[in-house]
Amino acid sequence: MKRIVYSMEPVGRTGGRVYLRMLHEATADDVEWRTVPDHKRTYRVRRWRKLRHLTRLAPSIRALDSTTGIFMWDDLSLLLFTPEMRARTVFLLHHYEPLQHDSAPVEAMLWEHLFRVLPQCAAVVCVAPYWAGFLQARGVRNVRVIYNAFDMAEVERARGFDRTECRAEFGLSPDTIGVYAGKAVHWKGTEEVSAALADAPGLRVITSGSNTIGFDGAHYDVERERYLRLLCACDVGVFLPQMREGWSRCAAEALLLGLPCLIRPVAGLGDLAALTGQPAPDLVRLPAQVRKGAAARQTETKAAYEALARFDLNYFGNAWGDLLARVA
Repeated sequence: MKRIVYSMEPVGRTGGRVYLRMLHEATADDVEWRTVPDHKRTYRVRRWRKLRHLTRLAPSIRALDSTTGIFMWDDLSLLLFTPEMRARTVFLLHHYEPLQHDSAPVEAMLWEHLFRVLPQCAAVVCVAPYWAGFLQARGVRNVRVIYNAFDMAEVERARGFDRTECRAEFGLSPDTIGVYAGKAVHWKGTEEVSAALADAPGLRVITSGSNTIGFDGAHYDVERERYLRLLCACDVGVFLPQMREGWSRCAAEALLLGLPCLIRPVAGLGDLAALTGQPAPDLVRLPAQVRKGAAARQTETKAAYEALARFDLNYFGNAWGDLLARVA
């Protein structure tokens, strides 16, 4: 008989939603997932978005109080749980970044209260060692790291794409170096990368995602298959976030598909850079660093690939399956 686990609905394209979808899929044989709508991504106006989300969610949370089963939660609405509900909750923290607060100043106070109640949970999971230390410094002791995982069958298929065809598809001539800068969204550093490479001939900055910053360069908001082809077409990745990320899926996938990367070692990205041996970018020397990486593309990524390939779906399903079974 499957155990019952409740979570937020895994709708959206952020790294956190991808992680949650993979969790649902990886444990589907043993878990009956029941979901609660995630309203915060339905509001076109960001201001007070999380407070509106919590208000709409309150009746659904109250209804969960009488259910059996456990909770896998990754949302501020844990604050609406009773202590008994938290005692059967695994909380997942991807990252904490005040730059993203859309309901300041109230949101900062809500997060501080969240950190105070996390010790009531059966377990707390984060996606990088940096965040485990962050939580432990705030008195949360029952923390474990379960990294982002990757469908290695999909990765291997993408590594087999014809790179010449992929480059032609995205208009990259043989004498152009494609520089993948991640998602064109706020605080990811896209503008900084573009400005540092603006006067360098033969380099083209390429981004993906929803383009919330209005990036006017080579931007592609494409479905998964074309996104993988886009990565295959590029030569180097440069990741310069101003925000403290969890463990960037964009950077990890770029590495898995053979792109040497320059990674600013901030928060979880620092853990990723250390694990895969990727150097930090230097804005003054960035064009030279990019050219050096592109020239060594095939020889410098083998160790990074091997470091990340062990975080496959088996690793992910086993880690989460064991944890959910212990909590149940």
